[in-house]
Amino acid sequence: MTFEETTRTRDDDLSPFAVRSTDTRGRELPEEPCGVRTEFQRDRDRIVHSKPFRRLKGKTQVFIDPDGDHYRTRMTHTLETTAISRVVARALRLNEDLTEAIGLGHDMGHTPFGHAGEDALDAVLRERYGRGFRHNEQSFRIARSLNLTYEVCDGILTHTGDQEPHSLEGKIVRLVDRVAYINHDIDDAVRYGLLSEADLPREEIAILGSTGSARIDKLVHDIVDASEGVDDIRQSDGVGEAMLSLRTFMFERVYLGPQAAPEHEKAHEVVRAIFANLLENGGPVDEIVDYVAGMTDRFALAYADSL
Repeated sequence: MTFEETTRTRDDDLSPFAVRSTDTRGRELPEEPCGVRTEFQRDRDRIVHSKPFRRLKGKTQVFIDPDGDHYRTRMTHTLETTAISRVVARALRLNEDLTEAIGLGHDMGHTPFGHAGEDALDAVLRERYGRGFRHNEQSFRIARSLNLTYEVCDGILTHTGDQEPHSLEGKIVRLVDRVAYINHDIDDAVRYGLLSEADLPREEIAILGSTGSARIDKLVHDIVDASEGVDDIRQSDGVGEAMLSLRTFMFERVYLGPQAAPEHEKAHEVVRAIFANLLENGGPVDEIVDYVAGMTDRFALAYADSL
């Protein structure tokens, strides 16, 4: 069989709710087919070989430039999200290649210093230009610059925010993104000394599990069970509520807790100083945004020090 015939045969084994690799809406700029990879596999490879993806290894997940080799970065978060998402997609017989490409690309546009950097860049742009900044929109800009398929671009844009993904594969990444960061951020917060196991809310832990791996296992099984045979990606009420409650706990105690204020203030100062310097040198605002958003933590800190 030709590669296209082989791909169609594989697509026949997918759920009726899956996006077929042969049914993609294509790219903004048409390209010749590869011959040995589906379009979504090409997108995956294009993301992995891109500079924005490689820079994720130097960007904050929660803690800014921490001492220690085992804290998550935006890169490891991306890989964990993608791995879990593929498990869910496979269990539901959805398109694993599309799911993987969305997972790998969803945070390409994230700023240095995590959400503190994102908030700082957003504030600067609103004050000066009346426009905002959101990392999912920046990731989408990068995805379009790489000429990725419509389905991958859509999943990347809608992995957070008010818009819902058009594909179930995109909905998997949107939900699993939370599953991944809630649990690995707990692990990092305990390692950092901000939390102890005894601090975690008892009711939610009783439902979800006492360890990170147990919680992820519970959440994955629940998503698969709740989503099997329906045109949606769901959680059961009890498990979904427990996960959201645990997320609220993490915002109160870790993401926006009192110990985060000095680091957030530092991130805001660095981003503002860099932005103002680049603006003084006459750079177009869109190019400045791309440049600042693309910085790693250490590059941004060194740049600010040089000022």
